Parts: sequence; C-alpha cells; structure tokens
Amino acid sequence: MELLLLLVGIFAVNLPFGFWREGVRKFSLAWFVAVHAAVPLVILMRLLAGIKWSFAILPLLVAAYFAGQWVGARYRRNATRS
Repeated sequence: MELLLLLVGIFAVNLPFGFWREGVRKFSLAWFVAVHAAVPLVILMRLLAGIKWSFAILPLLVAAYFAGQWVGARYRRNATRS
C-alpha cells in the first residue's frame, strides 16, 4: 500500500514541473530545473514512506516520475490551445 501511495505522490509532485517544463525552451537552465527539481522531493517522499532503495522498484518510480512530467506537459499544451 505504501508503494502505491508513493507512486501516486510522485506522479502528483511532477504534474506542475511538467507543466512548467512545457513552457520553457528545451535544454535551457529552466528546463533542466523543471526536470530535476522534483528529485529531492521524491527521495524525501520515499524515505518518509519507509521504502528502502531497491532496483526492483526503480522502474515503477521512474515511470511515475515521467508520467507526471508527461501529463503536466500535455495539460499545458491543451490548455494553451483553447
């Protein structure tokens, strides 16, 4: 259960960062920060959830991270079209 809550939290934390990333020039300093600023938050969330580091859960964590970034970016693209 803790892992599921952690994955949902990682996804949610990355939504605004993905939204922000979509609005800046690719590979600029702002883009780099938007992609990587959530990493310390994700690590803190994992530690607070009591989930130890494991290569077995790494693909799930990365998938939740990039899914949040992707959905946030898609939301900005769709919001600016209207």
